[in-house]
Parts: sequence; C-alpha cells; structure tokens
Amino acid sequence: MESAETNQSIENIAAMQNVQDYEKIALRVSRTSIVSNIVLTIFKLLAGVIAHSGAMVSDAIHSASDVFSTIIVIIGIRISGKASDKDHPYGHERMECVASIVLATILAGTGLGIGYAAVNKIVGGNYANLAVPGILALIAAVVSILVKEGMYQYTRIYAKKIDSGALMADAWHHRSDALSSIGALIGIAGARIGFPFLDPVASVVICVFIEKAAYDIFRDAVDKMVDKACDDEVESMLRERALAQDGVLGVDLLHTRVFGNKIYVDIEIRVDGDMKLREAHGIAECVHDAIERAFPKVKHIMVHVNPADR
Repeated sequence: MESAETNQSIENIAAMQNVQDYEKIALRVSRTSIVSNIVLTIFKLLAGVIAHSGAMVSDAIHSASDVFSTIIVIIGIRISGKASDKDHPYGHERMECVASIVLATILAGTGLGIGYAAVNKIVGGNYANLAVPGILALIAAVVSILVKEGMYQYTRIYAKKIDSGALMADAWHHRSDALSSIGALIGIAGARIGFPFLDPVASVVICVFIEKAAYDIFRDAVDKMVDKACDDEVESMLRERALAQDGVLGVDLLHTRVFGNKIYVDIEIRVDGDMKLREAHGIAECVHDAIERAFPKVKHIMVHVNPADR
C-alpha cells in the first residue's frame, strides 16, 4: 500500500513538472513574440504613413493583431495548465482550444477589415490620386518578411516540442503575416514602377492569406473540441502495444478521443476466461502502464477485460 502511494506521489510530481515545463516554454515563446510584434508594428506603421503605402499600413495592422492574439494564447495556456478539480475532473485542456478559436476570430475580422478598405479603393477607380509608395515602405516589407518568417519557424519548433495547438496557431499567424508582407512587397514595388492600383490589390491578397490562416486555425480547434478520434496510425500503434502484453489474446474494441492536446483511450482486451480476477486485473494494469509509457500524450486510459471463449 505504501509503495502504491509512493508511486502515485511520484507520478503527481512528474505531472506537475511537465505542466510547469509546458507553461514555461509557451510563455517564453509568447513573450518573445509580443516584443517582436510591437517593434515590427511600430516600424511598419511609421514606414506606411511616411512612405504613403496603404498596403504597409494594412500589414502593420495585421502585426498589431498578432500582439493581441498572443496575449489570448498566454491566457489560454495558463488556464489549460490548471490541475483537475471537482468541477472539472477531466482538466482544463480545452481552454487552449477556446483560445485558438478566439484567435481565429480576431484574425478573420482583421483580414476582412483590410480587404474591405482595399476593395473600396479599387472600386473607386481613381488611381491617379493614389500616392506612390516611397522606398521606405519597400524596405519595411523586406524586413517584415524576414522577421515574421523567423518568428514562424521559432514558434513552430516549440509548439511541436510541447504539442500546443494555441502556440501552433500563433506560429501560423506569424506565417500569414510573412505571406501578407510578400503581397505588400509586390504591391509596393508595382506601384513604384507605374501601377499604383497594385498597392490596394496587395491588400486584397493579404486579406485572402489572413482568412485562410484563420480558417485553418478554427477548424483544428473545433476538431479538438468535439472529441475527434486519433488518426488510424496512432490507433494502430495503440492496438499493437496492447497486443504485445503477455496474456492479451485480442483487442475487442478501441476508442480514442483528442481532448485539447491530450488523448483519452477506452480499450477492451480479451483474456483467458478461466483466469482468476486478480490475474486478469494484473494484465489490464500492464496494458494501461505500457500505453502510458509509450504515448506521453495519453492522459487517461480505461481498460476493460472480456473473457475469451474456449
């Protein structure tokens, strides 16, 4: 009994350390993201105003939205990392999905606002009055592409490391900003060589990229909110791990569901019907422990034992 309590205590301490490491990495990446986006937003906004580029101003607004979205990510990660309690016995992991949905909504709204303003300029048709962007706007676009692509790679690496959907959504937010800056670069360059209408056209392209990123983030978050099953490859590996345990004659049922960034497993194994209850229970525990060791993302496993027919 004392040994079981000791093991449980060790598991609780390990779980707490994992949560702390998860939060520590996520918050460090998020703080870096906020600082870089604030500096980049100010630079692009000044460049857009001084160089008379609507596309660059739109790009600056996009970068500003990154700051608010990252704050939402931080809040979501903080809440999702809370331990289970009486009212939330399965934990708070889905709050990270909520953060991703809010982020996607803000991103979509930002894109629509940029697209609406750009379409109005295009439909107006008075291209002669459109200001030709200065060289500073061109420089700002190049700097933005390099910085945002770098932030995408940096955030994506750590999002994969801790398996954070909200952090991955933030990474794609950086990538959408880099792509929108490419659109701004093309539009500004085109306007400078005698095609001023390309500047608002670039803003429309930016809008499309932003909406695509928002849709992908939203769809991924919803999949995790509605108990979507793991893919076939993961379920196949879970089944193989169970069958590899001594005494398991077969797997009658395997259900999985993704809960935030964790996995819940319900499995029914088949054992010798004449086996004693204690022995059958021991086999079930072996299956439980083997799956937890092999799959760190698995948070909870329910193993049911069925008797095999002779």
